[in-house]
Amino acid sequence: MNDKDSLYRTMVAGGDDPDAPVRVRVEHRGDRAVVTLDEPRRLNVLSAPLVRQLRRALVDLDADPDVRSVVITGADPGFSAGGDLKMMDAAIKQLDAPEGAADIWRWIRREFGGVARLIAGSDTIFVAALNGAAAGVGLAWALTCDLVIASERAVIVPAFGRLGLIPEVGTSWALTRRLGYQGALAYYLRGEHIDAREAQRLGLVQEVVAHDRLLAVADEWCARVSAMPPHAVAMTKPLLRAAADADWADALTLEEFAEPSCFTTGAFADSVRTMLS
Repeated sequence: MNDKDSLYRTMVAGGDDPDAPVRVRVEHRGDRAVVTLDEPRRLNVLSAPLVRQLRRALVDLDADPDVRSVVITGADPGFSAGGDLKMMDAAIKQLDAPEGAADIWRWIRREFGGVARLIAGSDTIFVAALNGAAAGVGLAWALTCDLVIASERAVIVPAFGRLGLIPEVGTSWALTRRLGYQGALAYYLRGEHIDAREAQRLGLVQEVVAHDRLLAVADEWCARVSAMPPHAVAMTKPLLRAAADADWADALTLEEFAEPSCFTTGAFADSVRTMLS
């Protein structure tokens, strides 16, 4: 099998097929956008079209200077069931190909990991709005977002252990920081579904709301972003993400270098003058 026949290229071609059904909807609302994973019959499983369409949508939103926040949610009844089992089966059948596991590695790194890296590396604020079950890579993307809010119907599904997989696409990082090493290992070994309230108690989500208010509450978080000077939010996101892995002295240094830039902005000057008047 040559490179042109690789599973990765086949999946990319299938995902980019112009005749593929629309699996991601984007709704612009002023300086914010709502991105909906839209294959509800299969609980928004991460098929090739859905993944490629999502990645293109997020790239476009990240590049749009007028978009300050993005909500990612799923079409009811679920957020995302995670990886497509049909795709996994195809990967297993290709393990005797010349590149073996390296072929599916490209999909995991470039597509699944590409979405996670975009969310984490963007200056835009991403809000995951969990409307139902969230599993696998879909859950990983949600945990990568800057905020996670959950409907009362949301369920965290740690299914990878039972499938013989490890925490994936940044999940190990997210879980150890929220739960600690022992808590993350217990989460992995138990493999039990976690309801929205328990997820909030564990620090996996920031807020739990009535199902019919989920997008309205997500919009309230976006409104908080809109109410702040653009430079402040855009600078704070990478600062806090860097500080999560820094010791106290390094975090202090990061703040000391960043803060003087804020003094040069008109928004800060106006705030000071208003408070002094």
